[in-house]
Amino acid sequence: MATGIAQPGTAVNIPETLERLCYRYPSPLVDAVTEHEPGKRMVAVKNVTVNEEFFQGHFPGTPLMPGVLMIESFAQLATLLLMHDSEGGHGDRVFLRGVDNAKFRKSVVPGDCLRLEVTLRDRRARIARAQAAAYIDDTLVAEAELVMGLVGGAVRVPPRPLIDPTAVVHPAAQIGLGTRVGPHAVIGESVRIGRNCKIGASSVIDGYTTIGDDNEIFPLTSIGLVPQDLKFSGEPTRLVIGDGNVFREFVTIHRGTGGGGGVTEVGDHNVFMAYAHVAHDCHVGNHTIFGNGATLGGHVTVEDYATISAFSGVHQFCRVGQHAFIGGYSVVTKDALPYAKTVGNRARIYGLNTIGLVRRKFAPDSITKLRRAYRILLHSNTSRAVAQIEQDPSLECAEVQYVVNFIRSSRRGVGLRRPSRRLDNDGEE
Repeated sequence: MATGIAQPGTAVNIPETLERLCYRYPSPLVDAVTEHEPGKRMVAVKNVTVNEEFFQGHFPGTPLMPGVLMIESFAQLATLLLMHDSEGGHGDRVFLRGVDNAKFRKSVVPGDCLRLEVTLRDRRARIARAQAAAYIDDTLVAEAELVMGLVGGAVRVPPRPLIDPTAVVHPAAQIGLGTRVGPHAVIGESVRIGRNCKIGASSVIDGYTTIGDDNEIFPLTSIGLVPQDLKFSGEPTRLVIGDGNVFREFVTIHRGTGGGGGVTEVGDHNVFMAYAHVAHDCHVGNHTIFGNGATLGGHVTVEDYATISAFSGVHQFCRVGQHAFIGGYSVVTKDALPYAKTVGNRARIYGLNTIGLVRRKFAPDSITKLRRAYRILLHSNTSRAVAQIEQDPSLECAEVQYVVNFIRSSRRGVGLRRPSRRLDNDGEE
């Protein structure tokens, strides 16, 4: 039962309250609360069925409920009691600190109905002591003295998911605590959504899609649908999204293909503005920004802190390096170098992304060395330029070495075309 009914009429939400237990068995071991004296005593029932997972190994042919799970049942009921007394409800979390005088007097087997009783003996500061007992009918089967610890007076337990009545959510989909699903949203069978997310109206999330915590998905987005790859034949592929991302209106993100690794990945704290598109088998890092209509072809890798401005397109199999800046309306057909500004159709290098590096608090010495390294790259043959940079001890720093490694590991080649007409900031900012 999701909610136990306590006397005299107080509703106790078991799954939500047990989220305050700092650790716990993967499923609740308390089915319903039958009696409740706030701050003093709580009585609950646990129906022991042959379908319990722990019976598969404890023991085959002679199933017994393990004593450690009896203690876990006591700890869960003690948590319910502590979180629903006159001092609870402040966001405390609970953990089992100790067990004294535990005694197991009779085996508990499938078909038994346990009556669990926990009585609070005393509570001082962040320690509470309770007496716990379990009965089958009137026969005492187990007892123990519990020492419960309480931590974190400011922890907020997220509420249960709030799903609009018009949303279409498959019963097998998993929606985390605190997540809100807006009107007419559609969420498929294999979707897993974390805590405290916002799913906008009329958005669609489908396929084998896993979404982390604190993501905001605006109306009319399309996430996890089949890729636009004619070779895709319905194989089970995935989309994995991290935490804290923002997906604005009409953003589309497709899951992977069997031939491309089978997974599309998006990291943490990225912003996708309206109409941005991430194709199959792409790998997007953390803290990136996609402008309106920015588009990735298949198999693209975008590294941390990169910015892809409005209506720019990145050709399939390309890479965009860390802290790279892709200007608006650009077409990127080769790897976009880290720390640099790449702009145009076809894209050319317009010097170092100095503004972005300063905003992200790069050391002035590193910026100076990067500027000198790019000046060499823009005015020399690439192979000779890389060799010259590596041989110059005054250019030694982690950022310059990363640029060199990026160039050496490129499969498509890197975009080092200079502008057709020199600008004041061409490599000389």
